[in-house]
This record gives sequence, C-alpha cells and structure tokens, in this order.
Amino acid sequence: MKATGLRFALVATLFALSGCSVFGSGDSGQAPPPERTTLRVGVASPIDTAPLRMAVAAGKFRQAGLNVQLVELGDGDGVEKLKSGQVDVTFGSDVSLFRAAASGTALQLQGEAYTFGRTTIALVTLPGSDYTEPTAKKSPKIAVDSPDDIGALTARAVLGTAGVDKSKIEFVPRPFGQMPAALQSGDADAALMVEPYITRAEKELGAQILADGSTGATLDFPASGYAATGQFAAANPRTLTAFRNVLTQAQLAASDTAKVRDALPSFSDIDQTTAALISLGSYPTTLSATRLQRVADLMHSSGQLANRLDVAAMLPNAL
Repeated sequence: MKATGLRFALVATLFALSGCSVFGSGDSGQAPPPERTTLRVGVASPIDTAPLRMAVAAGKFRQAGLNVQLVELGDGDGVEKLKSGQVDVTFGSDVSLFRAAASGTALQLQGEAYTFGRTTIALVTLPGSDYTEPTAKKSPKIAVDSPDDIGALTARAVLGTAGVDKSKIEFVPRPFGQMPAALQSGDADAALMVEPYITRAEKELGAQILADGSTGATLDFPASGYAATGQFAAANPRTLTAFRNVLTQAQLAASDTAKVRDALPSFSDIDQTTAALISLGSYPTTLSATRLQRVADLMHSSGQLANRLDVAAMLPNAL
C-alpha cells in the first residue's frame, strides 16, 4: 500500500509540475493557423472556375481564414505568373500544367477544376460547309486556340479515332472568339470549340457539331485544375490545405448546375440566355491521379510529351 501511495503521489506531483490537467487544455486541440492569410489565385475560363469564383463571392474562404484574391489571367500563361511570383496558385488546362511539369517546373496540384462532358468541347462547322463527316477531308484545317494545348490534343484524338491520319491535320491557331471568322473565310474547315463559344456559334451562325470532343479516348476528359509551385507548397502546407478544403466544398456545391448557370452572368460576359443553353461538364471533388494520368498518357502517346509523366508525384503528400 505504501508503494502504491508513493507512486500515486509521484504522478500527481508530475502533473502539477508540468501544469497539465487530465482533462487537457481547451486550446491544445486547435490546429495551427495558415502560414499566410492572403492567397493570390490566377483564374481564367469562367465556366471551369465557376465554383471557385462563387465561393470567393460568398465569403467561404474568409470563413476559413483566407483572403483569396482572384487574378484574371486573360491570355497570359498562368504558370509563368506562378513562377514569377505574381500569383500563388494558378488555374490552367491540365495539358498546360503537365507540359510545364515535364519541362522541369516543379508543380504541386491543388485541385481539379473541370471535366468535359457531352458537347462541352466539339469540332464545329458552319451551315453549307462541305465538311460533313470527320473523314470527309484527308488533310483538314482545324482552328484551335493553341497547337499544343487541350484543343489540339482533343482534335487529334477524335479525328484519329474516326480514321483521319493525325499527321495530316493542319492546325490553325485562333482565339475562340475569332474561330467563326476563320470558318467563314475558309481559313479553317472546322473549329475545336468549347462552351460558351459552341452555343454562341449555334445561336448566331447556325453552327453545327461535326464531332463531339467528349468521346472515345477523351470521354469525360479532365480539362483543367489548380497548381502551386513545389517551393510555395513546401513553405505553406497549412495555407494550401485550407484552400483545398474550401475548394472541395465549392466543387461539391457546383453539382447543382442551376446555381452555376445563375451565377455565370455575374462574373463573365455570358448572358442569362446563353448560360441557360450551354452544355456543362462536371466539377470533380477529388484529386485523382488515375483520372489525371489519362491526360498525361494521351499527351505522351500523341507526341506532346517526350517521356511519360507520373502525375501521382504532383499530388500533395497528404492525399
């Protein structure tokens, strides 16, 4: 009994000296705050980035202790702005992000933004065009926003699957807004468009879909995402964890596409009528290495990447 009493007294003394309580402190379980409270995020395509924009407008990031400042990228390269320190996180097509990673830029993916769905990306022609079937021309001239981005990748996949020799496709670089003019002038036989440009061309010019871009190898294809540099990610893990948590909830809320359609006119030049008519893809709520590897592997097989890229290595360690 004396030994037992002595041990009890010793434990009690240790607790007293350490200032501990068997019930613990109310503050001991609190997670440490983010390393920084302001996060500059580069954004582009209103449709792809709709959930993020809606969450910022609703104050969801502020509730998590983050002041997210949106930086419109315009025609600029988000990765270059990321590398120069103009933004902390950037939006970009998966193709552009993977191309940068393959070129030696250390990137950590922070979330998937958008996945193409039926007729959200398509080869489009104008009424009266003699290009009525994907195989109708052996050397088709295809307008794309960039010869080395997702439009060209999709066009090669769709036309190649149809039986067109991919090496004979001639790409005609044009901004999406100038693609109808390229079709009218004959500079292009078809244009690889995305929404809302598809719907606008249909409404204003009677444009027709030659081939849906979301089919075969590019069915439900990952379109875009968010990334930070590896250096920034290593220095600000809690900040980016908070960003990803809110983004996940924003992407989940965007499953209600009616809310997305209602919101689009508030932060883009998409009017309410067009917003109601456009085809919408989906907004992933997880970062899936398996899903994203499809993009990298198609880039590799099509010659856009010299070597196979391991997308899993670009995901945060916690995922």
